[in-house]
Amino acid sequence: MSVRRSSVEALLASQELDREVLVKGWVRTRRGNKYVQFIAVNDGSTINNLQVVADAEKFPEETLKDVATGACVAVRGTLVASQGKGQSVEIQATEIEVLGKADPETYPLQKKGHSLEFLREIAHLRPRTNTFGAVLRLRHALAFAVHQYFNDRGFFYVHTPIITGSDAEGAGQMFRVTTLPEQNPPLNEQGQVDYKEDFFGKATNLTVSGQLEGEVTAMALGKVYTFGPTFRAENSNTARHLAEFWMIEPEMAFFDLHDNMDLAEDFLKYLVRYALEKCPADLQFLNDQYDKELLGRLQFVIDNDFQRLTYTEAVEILKSAKQKFEFPVDWGTDLQSEHERYLVEKHFKKPVILTNYPKDIKAFYMKLDEDGRTVRAMDVLFPGIGEIIGGSQREEDLGKLQQRMQEMHVPEEDLWWYLDLRRFGSAPHSGFGLGFERLVLFVTGMTNIRDVIPFPRFPKNAEF
Repeated sequence: MSVRRSSVEALLASQELDREVLVKGWVRTRRGNKYVQFIAVNDGSTINNLQVVADAEKFPEETLKDVATGACVAVRGTLVASQGKGQSVEIQATEIEVLGKADPETYPLQKKGHSLEFLREIAHLRPRTNTFGAVLRLRHALAFAVHQYFNDRGFFYVHTPIITGSDAEGAGQMFRVTTLPEQNPPLNEQGQVDYKEDFFGKATNLTVSGQLEGEVTAMALGKVYTFGPTFRAENSNTARHLAEFWMIEPEMAFFDLHDNMDLAEDFLKYLVRYALEKCPADLQFLNDQYDKELLGRLQFVIDNDFQRLTYTEAVEILKSAKQKFEFPVDWGTDLQSEHERYLVEKHFKKPVILTNYPKDIKAFYMKLDEDGRTVRAMDVLFPGIGEIIGGSQREEDLGKLQQRMQEMHVPEEDLWWYLDLRRFGSAPHSGFGLGFERLVLFVTGMTNIRDVIPFPRFPKNAEF
């Protein structure tokens, strides 16, 4: 009877010793002497390697010459209690087959420290490192937790379009989608590109948000969420921006701003708790190697009720702060990351939810407050990162929404269907957006958002 392959994770956790096993994976290191060789094998199932012990009489150097760092191997042998430190079990090898060679002279991931900048240049190989294996396993765990959280609470997952004819944010920094020829595209009578001749018969772009379409389904299904790729053609090279990223956007009928805040706080605490419970080894590695305060910061989010206050109250706190800011603070200005982090890390020493921002610095769809100056917006601020969630109660009054669209030069003809939601059975509703990479950045303790997505897209870079 042939032995079935076991994962490294399963074997390391096994209590069933002295049995024949088969493992397949990539060689991390090989060391030893003329009597015995120790081969560290990893298959991606865990951050920990499985030690393979090869008797030099049975496996002379001539046989092992291709068992080098980076090579892919299949190992049969007996699972036994380990004699060395660092692992509870090991394999006494009886057969070693090299499935894929790796030239040790040219393989880029040798046993030495590599900078994160260098690893970005070899994004096709960096998942094999401890760091990026840990990040990708955490990314998976968090994505799974998102779906589990909403499913368990009666939300419906909605797939909103990636190609859109509207700009949800009104920002105008979008990627154009077209099949018109680059050379000599058709022109209209005004000498402009005639998008009526394009594939969709109008100008279209990659979406910046699934929110508006999410509202459509919330007005029928009650509670929905989207989780998909979004795109910003923003020429920004900061450690916090990507041109392609993933967004989680729940929309809830009959939720006011307070309901929205309650959901956002509960959701974030659930995700952080899930990561701590499901990925302890990966988080411990990242804590030890990159950020000694990571585990404490994650626990800090779970243990503290989020502080809630208005934008106006926050501005007063910032204006009276003894700390000198690079960007001045006045009522009506958008808060910068340094302001947000001061509120979280220095003043309140807990996560913060800011509400009721000036209408002029927020999107057209946010519900106006009675004062006519502010809107029912909310931003959730986290330590080390600043804003992690942005959301609001949506404007359900047709007349007020049309007035806001006129003020902000959002053309009604592009969003006639969005206005119809206010014409036919309008209801109070709210929602928010969580940038998934910002969440992964926070949970992993990495410092650059390009290191928490497998293949980052940013200005002048679309490699791999």
